[in-house]
Amino acid sequence: MPSDASGINPRFSKKTFLRPDPESLIQGILNGDITALSRGITYIESSKEEDQPGKHKIIQAILPHAGKSLRIGITGIPGAGKSTLIEALGLELISQGHKVAVLAVDPSSQLSKGSILGDKTRMEQLSRHPNAYIRPTPSAGSMGGVARHTREAMLLCEACGFDIILVETVGVGQSETAVHSMTDLFLLLAIPGTGDELQGIKRGIMEMADLIFINKADIFPEKVRLTQQQLENALHFFPPHASGQPVQVLTGSALQQPTIAELCRYILNHAKLIRDSGYFESQRKEQAMWWFKETLDQEILKRFYQQNKYTKIVYELRQEVMLGKIDPFQAVDLIMKEWK
Repeated sequence: MPSDASGINPRFSKKTFLRPDPESLIQGILNGDITALSRGITYIESSKEEDQPGKHKIIQAILPHAGKSLRIGITGIPGAGKSTLIEALGLELISQGHKVAVLAVDPSSQLSKGSILGDKTRMEQLSRHPNAYIRPTPSAGSMGGVARHTREAMLLCEACGFDIILVETVGVGQSETAVHSMTDLFLLLAIPGTGDELQGIKRGIMEMADLIFINKADIFPEKVRLTQQQLENALHFFPPHASGQPVQVLTGSALQQPTIAELCRYILNHAKLIRDSGYFESQRKEQAMWWFKETLDQEILKRFYQQNKYTKIVYELRQEVMLGKIDPFQAVDLIMKEWK
């Protein structure tokens, strides 16, 4: 086998990548072009410095055309059936005349940083529907299982004409504040029959949930009612939800159409109630402020590490911490003093 891989095709080394034009991407997205949408999301996910002006241009151009969709966050432990539920729910919503985009975040390996990105395989029927769009994205170490640019991708999907956005997170175990801060309804998926009926669900996640759905009721019918009672009892210890709507605990199976139809009715009715009450608009304003703070924090951190002076100091102190010459708190204090 030749050592030079380009020898397989003489033109391989001459092939160049044509950088997308932000203006053409904007126009394509606003015209409902799925190819432009995919390329636009890839563009805004870029961390290259030369792509930043174009990225900001795209976001600013599509913002007036976004923000009108219903955003639904879906989380749950691995194996709870999130992908199955999302596909069934997406198909039901489409049958009612909606256009559905799924932003499915796959866990990235902490070692290789790679990700399987297999959601299109798991949602085969939905992925082929002309009124659906599935975008698998690696979490890349982001908190809450939500990719860094999920919010921006959501805006592009809305500008492209999708009126319902489903955001699937990696699963319970990390902070889910990120997905809650960008969605209008937060659905927690649970399953019965796992021994610990509350399945390690943390108080913070329970408090954020607008709806809890116990899946796979057809497999564990005798344990479903117990799980439902325990979750309902747990909810009594929490303060009233900010939306003013009671948190429901529904049961059923993602494989049964009547269950999905009922779940769909609840979601759309909840959306109507929070719009009529004014909570929808006030929540969106809070989310915009959270987005501002998150973006500012990331930009400050990025610019800090871009300065060679501080990069060198951090590297030297890391070595001292590793060797036990200084504790982490002292190291951070020294960096802060130098930063002043």
